[in-house]
Amino acid sequence: MCSKSQRSVAFRFHRILRRTTNRPCFPRLRSSFDTAAFFPDRREGSKKEMECVFGLVGDGFALVAADTSAVHSILVHKSNEDKVMILDSHKLLGASGEAGDRVQFTEYIQKNVHLYEFRNGIPLATAAAANFTRGELALALRKNPYSVNILLAGYDKDVGASLYYIDYIATLHKVDKGAFGYGSYFALSMMDRHYHSGMSLEEAVDLVDKCIIEIRSRLVVAPPNFVIKIVDKDGAREYAWRESIKDAGVSAA
Repeated sequence: MCSKSQRSVAFRFHRILRRTTNRPCFPRLRSSFDTAAFFPDRREGSKKEMECVFGLVGDGFALVAADTSAVHSILVHKSNEDKVMILDSHKLLGASGEAGDRVQFTEYIQKNVHLYEFRNGIPLATAAAANFTRGELALALRKNPYSVNILLAGYDKDVGASLYYIDYIATLHKVDKGAFGYGSYFALSMMDRHYHSGMSLEEAVDLVDKCIIEIRSRLVVAPPNFVIKIVDKDGAREYAWRESIKDAGVSAA
């Protein structure tokens, strides 16, 4: 037999349970990182873009490659859009995502990196720039999120080359190789097979070419053109373009 106090507690618990089950509530998380439960429009695939941004770290350098297509829905607006920004003399920022968010957020990061250098007389380290970028994405995530994914590459004298993976929900991780977009399915497969630490620049460019060939031949809506940029002790610079079509002016009929 239950005592009177035990019956009272059970009755109150039953009332609370019945009251709460009739109200809308947050869904139960399937894991500690399952944001799809809170944001159903952000499940895997909904944030995959018809874009390809990938990068890797070699022997004394980091490389970032990206497609150059500006696409909206079924329309291709241009095929020479540079999605790999030179942040400063020794940093690259490759971005994918909604065009407006991508341009606005990357320019915001670039200007703040320059502002820090002007105020303090020294540039941000690559790790510091990555953490600043991650912090701004995390802050915006609680207000007005940016739909942008980033690969940040840089070279520091005391550390060497490094590459940071930052996605639209402010996940930050230092990696040797990484990719975003639908092309990442093929680029990551090729890099898993052929990448090794200490790659020379020639080996890295050859691997990037293999990734581009695979994307062009396997992805149903493959971007035609790619830009490749590198950063090493000599600075950040454009290395090459891989073009299969060029923008041409079309005269009005």
